[in-house]
Amino acid sequence: MLNLDGIVYFFADLGFTILGLFAFFHALSQRVDAYAAIERMTKPAWLGITGGGAAAMLLFSPGSFGSIFWLAGLVAVLVYMVDVRPRLIEVQRGPRW
Repeated sequence: MLNLDGIVYFFADLGFTILGLFAFFHALSQRVDAYAAIERMTKPAWLGITGGGAAAMLLFSPGSFGSIFWLAGLVAVLVYMVDVRPRLIEVQRGPRW
């Protein structure tokens, strides 16, 4: 029988791992010059950050021995999703008006 925290950990792990993979493939599909235009790190740097974050979330799980690595991967992916991704979309789309 599963307990409630085990179910929550499972779905958090699954959802955030999918988010990490999405962030990696989004970073992979963007143009190199877009990263220079937003004055953030380079495309290879963000590929390493999001790829490493996704790998950490695949290898470790919350509530286990390596949960600090899972959390570090989550933070790396969330920084990309909240800060870098919207700026990449904005610079490639142009002004909305």
